[in-house]
Amino acid sequence: MADSTQNGPMQGGAGGGAVQFLMANKLDTAMWISRLFTVYCSALFVLPLLGLHEAASFYQRALLANALTSALRLHQRLPHFQLSRAFLAQALLEDSCHYLLYSLIFVNSYPVTMSIFPVLLFSLLHAATYTTKVLDARSSNSLPFLRNLLEKLNANQQNILKFIACNEIFLMPATVFMLFSGQGSLLQPFIYYRFLTLRYSSRRNPYCRTLFTELRIVVEHLIMKPSCPVFVRRLCLSSISFISRLAPTVA
Repeated sequence: MADSTQNGPMQGGAGGGAVQFLMANKLDTAMWISRLFTVYCSALFVLPLLGLHEAASFYQRALLANALTSALRLHQRLPHFQLSRAFLAQALLEDSCHYLLYSLIFVNSYPVTMSIFPVLLFSLLHAATYTTKVLDARSSNSLPFLRNLLEKLNANQQNILKFIACNEIFLMPATVFMLFSGQGSLLQPFIYYRFLTLRYSSRRNPYCRTLFTELRIVVEHLIMKPSCPVFVRRLCLSSISFISRLAPTVA
C-alpha cells in the first residue's frame, strides 16, 4: 500500500510534466499534431487499406496538413509579416516556404506516390524529434521501446534526407511526363522548377545540391567508359551542360 501510494504521485507528475511542456510550447505542439496527422494520411495513401477512392482523399489531406505545418513554421521563423519584396525574398530562403509551395503545387494534381514521400518523411523526422522532447519532459526513461525506435530513425536521418532529395529531383521529369500524359497542368513543371531551384539553393538543407553533384559524377564516370556508345555520351554531356546552366548560383 505504501509503495503504491508513493508511485501514484510520481506517475501523475511525469504525465503532468509532459502536459506542461506541450502547453508551454503551443505552436510547436500544433505543428507536432499536424505532422502526426500528415504521417497518418500519407501512410493511408501509400497503403490504401480503406480503398483506392479513400486513398486519393488521404493524399490531398496529407498535403493540406503539410501546408498548414509549413505555414505555422514559416510564421515561427518570420513572425512579423510585411508586404514587401524584402520580406518575400527572406521567406523564399526558408525551407518551410519551399514546402508550402510544394504542397500547393501537388494538392489538386493527380495523386503521385513519389510526391508524397518528401511530405511523409519530413513530417516523420520532425515529429520524431518533438516526440523525444515530450518523452524527456515526461520522464528520462519512459517508454523505452518507443525511444529505441526514435533513436533508430534519427540514426538514419542522413539517408532519409538523401532519399527525399532524390524524390525532389526526379519529380521534375515526372511533372513533364504528367503534362504530356494529360495528368498535369501546363504551369506545374515551371512552378516545380522554381521549387527545385529553391531547394538547390537551400542554406539549411544541402542534400538536393549534393545529390545533383553526386549524380553528375556517377553519370560522367559511366559515359566515359569505352563501352559507352558515342551518341549516348554526347546526349548525356549535352544534358549535363543544359542542367548546369539551369542551376542557380549559390552564394
